[in-house]
Amino acid sequence: MIGAWIGALLIGISLGLLGSGGSILTVPILVYLVGEPEKVAIAESLGIVATISLVGAIPYAIRKEVDWKSVFYFGIPGMAGTYGGVALSVFLTGSMQLMIFATVMLLAAVMMIRKPKELQVKDKQAPIWLLITEGLVVGVITGLVGVGGGFLIIPALVLLGGLSMRIAVGTSLFIIAAKSLLGFYKYVDVLAKEDLGVNWNLLVVFTLIGIVGSFLGGKASQFIPQQKLKRGFGYFLIVMGVYILYTNFA
Repeated sequence: MIGAWIGALLIGISLGLLGSGGSILTVPILVYLVGEPEKVAIAESLGIVATISLVGAIPYAIRKEVDWKSVFYFGIPGMAGTYGGVALSVFLTGSMQLMIFATVMLLAAVMMIRKPKELQVKDKQAPIWLLITEGLVVGVITGLVGVGGGFLIIPALVLLGGLSMRIAVGTSLFIIAAKSLLGFYKYVDVLAKEDLGVNWNLLVVFTLIGIVGSFLGGKASQFIPQQKLKRGFGYFLIVMGVYILYTNFA
């Protein structure tokens, strides 16, 4: 179990270092290090991500670095999509969900590895329906595989919502917290119907260790080049994604 606690710390550290993408480690750690069933791991991941994101969002709110209008236009459809994604999950096996998860992991890896183009705030905000649509799609992914989706939300808020990067990060954290919390609530009901349940002790300990790790990562991020870190993390995600696909295809 020591390996699992170290994994929980790494989840928090990666979230603090990268601002997004770190939560994508939660499901593999719960499945492969803790030994949780796939669907239970996805549910627990949503609970862990929701709490860590909410704690991380509070300082941004205090500094007034959250765009509440974007939380509404992106977050409400995101919550609806998450609820729908969880409802769809009952038609998929845990193995199928992990294969979808691995695909999302590889997408995140590509976005982290490729040469960055500075996200420029547009003079004119994209149509609201486009922001709503992306929120809905990202929400469905969250509900299906238990990832917060910050690596998709932040670019959307900058490019479509016209937000600065810092405000996009704070806004993204609130959106992730809201939709992950709703997804977790729905998953508890889904698991009960399959005679499964959340390991509450594990969830609480993972969350607390993750919060500590996020503060450590936030401090360390001031001294580590972000792009090199993202590329290294991206290559690690490729290895993990391929491994998850292999173990579930085999």
